[in-house]
Amino acid sequence: MAIFISDTQKSICLNFGLAEKYNGKCNLRFDDTNPTKENIEYVNSIRADVKWLGFDWEDREFYASDYFEKLYELAAYLIKKGKAFVCDMTVEEMAAGRGTPTIPGKESPWRNRSPEENLDLFARMRKGEFTDGTKVLRAKIDMSSPNMHMRDPVMYRIMRANHHRTGDKWCIYPMYDWAHGQSDYLENITHSVCTLEFEVHRPLYDWFLDNLDIQENRPRQFEFARLNLNYTVMSKRKLLELVEGGYVNGWDDPRMPTVSGLRRRGYTPASIRTFSEKVGVAKRENVIDMALLEYCIREDLNKNAPRVMGVLDPVKLVIDNYPDDRVEELEATRNPEKPEEGHRIVPFSKNLYIERKDFMEDPPKKFFRLSPGKEVRLKYAYIIRCERVEKDEAGNITEIHCTYDPQTKSGEGSTKKVKGTLHWVSADHCLNAELRLYDRLFEVPDPDDVAEGGNFKDSLNPGSLQVINGLIEPSVKDGVAGQRYQFERTGYFCIDADSSPEKLVFNRTVTLRDSWAKMQGK
Repeated sequence: MAIFISDTQKSICLNFGLAEKYNGKCNLRFDDTNPTKENIEYVNSIRADVKWLGFDWEDREFYASDYFEKLYELAAYLIKKGKAFVCDMTVEEMAAGRGTPTIPGKESPWRNRSPEENLDLFARMRKGEFTDGTKVLRAKIDMSSPNMHMRDPVMYRIMRANHHRTGDKWCIYPMYDWAHGQSDYLENITHSVCTLEFEVHRPLYDWFLDNLDIQENRPRQFEFARLNLNYTVMSKRKLLELVEGGYVNGWDDPRMPTVSGLRRRGYTPASIRTFSEKVGVAKRENVIDMALLEYCIREDLNKNAPRVMGVLDPVKLVIDNYPDDRVEELEATRNPEKPEEGHRIVPFSKNLYIERKDFMEDPPKKFFRLSPGKEVRLKYAYIIRCERVEKDEAGNITEIHCTYDPQTKSGEGSTKKVKGTLHWVSADHCLNAELRLYDRLFEVPDPDDVAEGGNFKDSLNPGSLQVINGLIEPSVKDGVAGQRYQFERTGYFCIDADSSPEKLVFNRTVTLRDSWAKMQGK
C-alpha cells in the first residue's frame, strides 16, 4: 500500500502545515484497529512517504493499539452507564435491521441486557470464549436517527488475527469510529482534521466524548473536501484492481496517483506541497485538473533540474568538413536558472545524432529546423548546412550530411543568425538509455463516468507507457536513482530505480508543454 496523492497526501500536507503555521505539533498515528489490513510493510511505507514529503513528527509516532487497554476500560465505562451492550446478531442481521434514512431501524433483541450481564459478556469476549462473528459490542444510541451512523454502531468485534504490534494478546478489536475520537483525547489532540466523508461521523465522534463525560481538553473534528484529480481514479478499491490485475506495475508505478509512484516518476516533495497549497482547503467536493499538478513539477524542475541533451528518436548526422579525428569539449550551461552552478562539458565530433523529427526533406513554410539547403545552429556548437541525405532501400533516411562554418562557434562572438537551434549528441560518446515515456493513466477526464454495463478499466490509456531506446550525453553517467534532469527541448526525466551502470533507465516525469499555465494566460 501507499499514501495517495488525493485525500491522504492532502491531509498530511494540511495537518503538518497547520501545525507549523500556528506553532503547534502534528502527530503521526496509525489506525491499526484491523490486524488483517495492517502490517509493518505498510507502516514503513507510510513513514517513508511522510518523511520524503519533508515532514518530521519527531518522537510523536503513535498507534491506536497503544490505547487498546484504555479503550477497553472506556468501553466498559459506557456499559456501566447503560450506553453500550453486547449484541448476538450476525452482521447480516444487523444490516437488515438498520432500516433506511427515512425508515427507522429495528432494535436488537439483546439491547436491554443489564449492565452487569453486558460487562460479563464483554470480559468473556476478551478472554476468547466466543467464536468470531458471534458477538459484538454496540453503542446504545437511537435506531430511528436519520444519521445511519448513530443507529447503535458496532464498537468492538471478535477477530482472531495476529496483530503486527500486539501479537495474539487481543481477540477483540475496536472499530475506527470508536478508537478515533478517544485516541485523539488520549493524545491531547486539539484539532482532528479529516476529509469530508467523515462529516456524518462527527455526531458519533461527539456522542462518545459526551457520554464518557469528557469536557476538558476535548478534541474537535474538522472536515475538508477531499482532493479529486481528473484522468485517474482515487478509489483504493479500483487502484487495487489495477495493481492485482497487472494493469500497472505495483503501487509505485509512475502512473499511479500515489506518493511513491510520483516520487519514482520524478516528482519532488516541494512540487507536491506546492500543489496542495494551490488546491487549498474547501468544504465542497471538486475535481482538480491534472495539468495543475504537472505545472507545479515543471515550475520546480525548471528552477532546479540540471540540463542535458538526450535524443529520443535518433538519426545520424555527419559533418563532412569536420576533421575525422577531432573531438572538442564544449561548455554547456548546467542550469540557466542557477548561473552559479557553472557549466558541464559536452563532447563534439564529426558524427552526431539529432532527433528525426528535426529534419524534413520537404518542409512546410514555417519549419525552422533542418532541411536540404537550410542552416540551423547545433546548440552550444556551430551553424551547419544540410547538403544531402542517404536512404535505405525502403526510402528511410539513414544519414544526413552537412557542412559546418568554423567561424560560428557558440560563445565566440559570431554575429551570424539562424532561426533554428537543435540539440544533439556525439555518436562516439553518447550513452544508450531505456526511456520510459509515461502519460496519463486514462484517456478520459472522468474514468468513473462509465455507461451502464461499462467498466472504468475500459478507459485506460493504451499509450500511458511507451518504452524506447534513446541516446544521452555522457554527463549523466554518474547520476543516481532519483536524479532529475531536463532533456533540452524534450522534457523532464528522472533516473529510475531499475537503472544500473550497465543499463541506464530514465522515466519521463512530464513534457515541456504546460497546458495549465496556458489556460491561466501565463
